[in-house]
Amino acid sequence: MAYVIKRYSNRKLYDTQESRYVTLEEIEEMIRAGREVTVVDAASGEDLTSVTLTQIILENERNHRANLPSAFLHQLIKHGEAWQEFVQRTMRSSLEGFVSSQRDMERVFREWSSRSGWGPVTGASPAAAEPTKRDGGTEAEADKLREEVSALRDRLRSLEERLQKRKADAK
Repeated sequence: MAYVIKRYSNRKLYDTQESRYVTLEEIEEMIRAGREVTVVDAASGEDLTSVTLTQIILENERNHRANLPSAFLHQLIKHGEAWQEFVQRTMRSSLEGFVSSQRDMERVFREWSSRSGWGPVTGASPAAAEPTKRDGGTEAEADKLREEVSALRDRLRSLEERLQKRKADAK
């Protein structure tokens, strides 16, 4: 289920599930945590998700946390909608491949951790390592492992950012 964020005319963003105002940074964190976010205009109901996500990307660019090459941005503007559609298709395809690879990696990690004694012991077949509806314990453990992997990814990303900042400060 998508988190619905209402944007008011004063540019404040309100998380309807949590019943509180949120910042762009908090929305970015929600997305990184795997939540689907939808942003709508509070008065008209217009979908502002793309505009808000673009704003998050631009804020990251301004803070130098992301670096989109200027030549790429020039081409994007110069060639208009045709180029933008191409970029969107290409990025969608790339992201789908990335997500697929990530799922494969998580499956391999689950199998490896089971064989290493870190998780539930399963049979030799990959299907045995998959969580099932019949065995609620296995599914709960798999969910817990996913959360731990996600937390480790976030921590690794934070450490990488700190390392890059220190390298930049040292220069």
